[in-house]
Amino acid sequence: MRRALVAAGKQLTRCQALVEASPAQHRGWGSSSAGEWTTSRRLGWFREGWGRYISTRARDWSLDEASERRRPFASIGVEAPAPTRVGIPSIDGARGYSVSPPTRRGGDASDRVDVTARETNDGDADRVNSGDAASVSSRGDGFARAPEAERTWVDETLPPFAVPYAKLVRLDRPAGVYLLAWPCLWSIALAAPPGCQPDPYLSSLFCAGAFLLRGAGCTVNDLWDRDIDKLVARTRNRPIASGAVSPTAALVFLAAQLGAGAGILLQLNDFSKALGASSLALVAAYPAMKRLTHWPQAFLGLTFNWGALLGYAAVHGTLNPAVCAPLYASGVFWTLLYDTVYAHQDKDDDKKIGVKSTALRLQEMAGGRAEDTKKYLAAFGAASTAGLCAAGHAAGVGPAFYLGALASAAHLGWQVWDVNLDAAEDCAAKFRSNGTQYGAIVFAACVAGKLTGH
Repeated sequence: MRRALVAAGKQLTRCQALVEASPAQHRGWGSSSAGEWTTSRRLGWFREGWGRYISTRARDWSLDEASERRRPFASIGVEAPAPTRVGIPSIDGARGYSVSPPTRRGGDASDRVDVTARETNDGDADRVNSGDAASVSSRGDGFARAPEAERTWVDETLPPFAVPYAKLVRLDRPAGVYLLAWPCLWSIALAAPPGCQPDPYLSSLFCAGAFLLRGAGCTVNDLWDRDIDKLVARTRNRPIASGAVSPTAALVFLAAQLGAGAGILLQLNDFSKALGASSLALVAAYPAMKRLTHWPQAFLGLTFNWGALLGYAAVHGTLNPAVCAPLYASGVFWTLLYDTVYAHQDKDDDKKIGVKSTALRLQEMAGGRAEDTKKYLAAFGAASTAGLCAAGHAAGVGPAFYLGALASAAHLGWQVWDVNLDAAEDCAAKFRSNGTQYGAIVFAACVAGKLTGH
């Protein structure tokens, strides 16, 4: 690899020398003006490929060590830029980032070239130099400088045409499916007769429905928020915001998702069909809440926990308020907790662009310190646990249920105690733990409670 890079660097040096040595040398390829332009264009192509190669390898192999980014190319003197799209030649006044001519450095000068990115004509230099590659947006001059989207298994395994739609439904991020499915499964478990396990057929239907409805919800949300998403670092690579999926194509895709979801809903009893269809109004309205109220997370709780009602109705054909009401309330408070933590990831961007959230509202109520909002999160967790216990008691669960409820309360307590609300990565990790851990604990408690209940 080192030998190949050195050879390529020498070739770049020779090409540069051919162009810059004398205008007369250009005339060997045509007239003075045309020849110079053709030579520059050919050199530009070479620069572009070389610059992109260096940028890509540096992005993939760079390591953070002791607060400085060390590149594997350092041993041969090649310094690659931050992970932005470089290597676009500056020809005919085009705006963008171009690879500077190779310069000699210390040591074995023949083996060292320096490839750097320079800002040629617009105002993104400060943001690029500060390391905020995500803040460099696409422009209408034909040179896309959109941030590099994080590559996941979806990019590696699916055909290219399917990747934007898979990312639109967050196929590579299933946490939302878990969060939508768990209240359904809790409700089905509590609706089971004493000594019985939850109905496996209904459970599988609701899991499939959660997948489809969550995907439809993401599509609706991204359609509503496509202009806002462009302004937020974490969301600007979403397919609709980035232009990978057009709004028209997203609407067609949404219709297909809703059609598949309707096919699942038709498998349920008539009462459940009507109850399930009514949830679509909540799904459609939720994205607007972040513009209208400081409590969009509460509205999300009403939407995401509709399954706490629907699961029970699918088993019995009706609702038992003594079970369903506290279980639904428990889910709403649970959502308030985990989605407020989630919203802390974007609070700086949200504040700048005027998006409202409980994270911002509670931090304002607490005097501006995120850490002081944990008392509110603890209250949400306590209310959620109380509702869960009330629902279990009304459903006639056995003592094993309360042991599980205690474990679930401990998990919520750990989240509130341990989370760093000013660290986006930690907020995301705590958020995901609700789908992979907390929901499973409560489900196990419901199943065990019914098996040992009366």
